[in-house]
Formats: sequence, structure tokens, C-alpha cells
Amino acid sequence: MRDTEHREYVIIGGGITGLALANRLPADSYLIIEREPEIGGYCKTIRRNGYTWDYSGHFFHFQRKEIEQYLFARLEPQRIYRGAKRCYIYYDGQLVDYPFQRNIHQLKKADCLACLYDLFFRENRPVHTFKDMLIAHYGHSIAEKFLIPYNEKVYSVDLDRLDPGAMGRFFPHVRVEEIVQNFRGHGRDTSYNAEFTYPAGGAFEYVKALTRDVPAENICVNERVLAVDIPEKTVATNKRTLSYGRLVNTMPLPRFLDICGWDYDPQAYTYSKVLVFNLGFDRKGWEGIHWVYFPQADLSFYRVGFYDNLFAAEQMSLYVEVGLPMATRVDESVVRRTLDRVLAELEGCGIVRGHQLIDWHSVVMAPAYVHITPLAQRESARQKSELGHFGVSSIGRYGAWTYCSIEDNIIQGMEHAVELQDAEEWARVSGAGVLA
Repeated sequence: MRDTEHREYVIIGGGITGLALANRLPADSYLIIEREPEIGGYCKTIRRNGYTWDYSGHFFHFQRKEIEQYLFARLEPQRIYRGAKRCYIYYDGQLVDYPFQRNIHQLKKADCLACLYDLFFRENRPVHTFKDMLIAHYGHSIAEKFLIPYNEKVYSVDLDRLDPGAMGRFFPHVRVEEIVQNFRGHGRDTSYNAEFTYPAGGAFEYVKALTRDVPAENICVNERVLAVDIPEKTVATNKRTLSYGRLVNTMPLPRFLDICGWDYDPQAYTYSKVLVFNLGFDRKGWEGIHWVYFPQADLSFYRVGFYDNLFAAEQMSLYVEVGLPMATRVDESVVRRTLDRVLAELEGCGIVRGHQLIDWHSVVMAPAYVHITPLAQRESARQKSELGHFGVSSIGRYGAWTYCSIEDNIIQGMEHAVELQDAEEWARVSGAGVLA
């Protein structure tokens, strides 16, 4: 072990949030500690045998143009897909436009009438949970035909456990008037991801763009945080001990609390896992589709995306997402069995039709979707507030234990850098007595 080193800012985690934070800090003031051999977190890309796959379907939906322009200015020259999403729901053997609640007129007559009747005669019920919210807004039929079964596959939990606002702005709310207007095709997709961009080199191109202004020596890969002494303001890793002025964590909040030896309620921090399969086939399959949602309980996957339809590739290239409960143990045998099932189900849905599988890759995302419950909100808010008193912040999708987009992570990282430097300047000036 070397002697203790000091940095004004130590950032735990070299994912999107940590890199965005680093972009707004002075180059000589920080270190990023990343346990993996490569930065990017879940935003990684695999290129193999002519296929380009991400760890999952990371298509970018920018709400703030200045963030998009910032990244694009730093991208290496390459093709960029930019356009409206083309996504569907696989329901009763047909493809229905997304979102389901806006397009019930595309269902068979009996299903459409059931949805319409329940929509207009919704029961006046109290809303305490995410499931309550779905039924209160859209009636039993719309909720039970798609919204409940699909989200139960994603979250791998009873939706009565989740807070009504668990998805925040990402839930595609639709007014009754819009649903009826769309019967004549007058509706338009107003969801947050109605349009997206994607670089030909994969999602990791955005990671490279974020690191363009970050000195390589500031990023320490293959370095694992072993312990954090909050009162002493030190971080012990497998390589050294660091002291810091401010510590910023982006790893999953409960994992960070364990490393700190911090007391918390483990029941607050539950989540789903996602087993992602990237599949490359010998020839083209479905065309003109970006991704499809699958609410069926008898199908293992909840979403299938088509990389090959972004840039008109000649071979079908898919990502397939399988939601799993937090306690599920995923070893090589589980992956292999699940792959066999996935391939059979893709054949049953007509996506695979005698195709030959050329190559495949899998990854387990754990956590994937955190469960936003009343307990989780109270506990995470308390923990982050208490940590803040010691100069420690926990940000990002998993560091803050929330549901957000990659763009949100970028914005939060950049804005937090400004907050940190403002606080530092305040301490310097007030400490010198200027404002006394």
C-alpha cells in the first residue's frame, strides 16, 4: 500500500453520471475510481462478428438540445440514426402501436369495446399504489390486458408494492379525449422517447464523447473500493488509500452504504434484475421495427429490440430482455436454459423463422429497475441527507436510487459539479471572513 493520497473530489464509479460530473470539474481536482476494467457502467458496447450490441437497448432520447449538441460535438465522425421510434406491442398475435392505451381501436372488436367501456366507467377508487394508478386512469381492461402484466414482467414484483409515481415522467399518460381522437388517426406520440438518436458505433460512443475532455490519468480502472471512513474522509481501495474533500458516489446506494458500514433498512432497497441476450442471426427478419413489447406471462422476455433496423443491416441483430426477481441466482446453466427458451419463443412469435444463430452475448443487469416504494423514498432521502452532512453525495440512477434516463444522469452529474464548486467557493470565502 502506498501512502495516503489526497484529491479534492473522489468519484466512485466511471459510468455516465461520474463522467458527466468530471466534465465540469478542474482536471487536477478529482479521481474516478472504477472497479471494472472499462468505464461506462451499463452503457457498454460489444462489437463482434459484424454485430454491434449494447449491454441493453440504450437508444438516446434527448429532451435538452444543448446536451445532445455537447455530445455530438465530441463524437468521432460516424453515421447517426435520428428519427421517430417505431415500436409496437405484441398482443393476441398482432402488432399494436405503442402506447397501448392510445391505440385500443387497433384491437379486435370485443377487446376494444371492453377497454372503451371500462375507460368511460372507471371506478372512483383511492390511489395508493402503482397498480391503483393504472386502473384509476385507464380502467380494468386496459390495465389488465397490457399495463399491469407488462410492468410486472419488467419490475418482477407485485405492482401494489410500487409508489403511484414510480415511473415519473416516463409513464406515457394519455387523456381520454386523446384516446378517442386517435380512433381516426388524429393522435400523435407525445411520450418522452417519441424520437431518438443512436450512433453506428453503439452507445459506448457517447461514453467516449464524455471522456474526451477527461485526462486518462484521472480514470482509475480495475480499482475496487473496499471501505469508506466517513468521519475520517478516506477511501480504501485494493490499490491505495485516498483522502478527499468531497466524495461523490454513483454505485448502487445500498452497496455503497455497506462499504461505509452505514446502518440502513435493507427492505427499502429492492429491485429487479434483467438478463439481456444479444443475438446475431444469419439473415434479415422483421423490418421497419425498432422494438416490441411483450406483456404475455407465458413468454420469458418483455422486450425485443432490432439493432439491424437502425442502419439497414443485412443480418438480424436483436437484444432480448428478460426480467427476473432480485433473489434469482443467474449462473451459466440458467443463462443457457433461458437462451434455449428465448430462441423457441422467438420462433413461436414469428420473429425467428428458421434463422441460424451466428453469435450471442449475455449480461445480467443487477440492479436493473429499482423499486420506487414509499419506504425506498423515505429511506434513501434520509440516507442521502445524513451523508450530505459529511461531505458525501450519492447521485445517478442507482446512487440516488431512482428511475431516470441517461440524459438525466448527464444533467445531474454536470449540475452537481457546479453545486460542489459553489459550495467550495462559499467555504473558502466565508472561511476567510469576507462574508462574516
